[in-house]
Amino acid sequence: MTTSRNRLMRLVAMLFAVAMIAAACGDDGGDGAVSGNDLGGRTVTVGVENAYLPFNYVPAGESEGQGWDYDAWREICSIINCEAEFVAAGWPAVIDQVAAGELDTAADGISITAERAEKVAYSQAYMTVDQKFIVAIDDDRYSDADDIINSDALVGTQVGTTNFELANTLLGGDSRIDAYDQFGFAIQALINGDVDAVIIDDAAGQGYVGENADAVKLIDDALQADPLGFIFPLDSEIVDAVNFALDQMRDSGFLDELGQIYFTDSFTVSYDDIAEVDLG
Repeated sequence: MTTSRNRLMRLVAMLFAVAMIAAACGDDGGDGAVSGNDLGGRTVTVGVENAYLPFNYVPAGESEGQGWDYDAWREICSIINCEAEFVAAGWPAVIDQVAAGELDTAADGISITAERAEKVAYSQAYMTVDQKFIVAIDDDRYSDADDIINSDALVGTQVGTTNFELANTLLGGDSRIDAYDQFGFAIQALINGDVDAVIIDDAAGQGYVGENADAVKLIDDALQADPLGFIFPLDSEIVDAVNFALDQMRDSGFLDELGQIYFTDSFTVSYDDIAEVDLG
């Protein structure tokens, strides 16, 4: 009887020790443990510019952000068990913040490039966009992209973007480029007549044209195709899980649904409708 009791006590002690070891291995300071495609309820910090329609913005008079990035990341976290914490971050500084591990990821319609891949990891592409020119609706000087490229047109774009890099290549330098901190400023410069054209990806460009249909139009010629992805620190352990979620969202039709909401003329939010970004 004593021997059986001793064996039982040793078994209980062994099981307790195994449980304690498992608990210790799963403890990451309260942020949740990554196990396959389950992030264990951890918080994922997502850098957003809050000034890039229709990807991310804060409506005037409100404090909560909206846009494609917000809806996409909330759905991602519902699939892989995480909590998205959106952090306002300026462009292009957000790339360095992610590279340094200050943020877990960034979502800002970021083009996948070999140069950036040297400092950050990418998710799979969640969409591909074409870069195009936008011009004033009543400007009959430019019927196609070549008319702009081969003229003395002043072209607006955003600093630190592949749009700027492409403009620099197409125009043979930056003497005909007027770069702005935000794309909204470039579009406003076009409407005001300060620049002759703006180079932008067509996904975001459709939003500008939809809201300013009486002022601007897209030139149909595609200049360059850019795949877009989320960025992460090079040693991130959540990239595979995010890719899993994106696969699920594509298969379920969720990404298509977001596209209908944000990348068609049904999206009517303009820069006049959103709060001014103050990154301190």
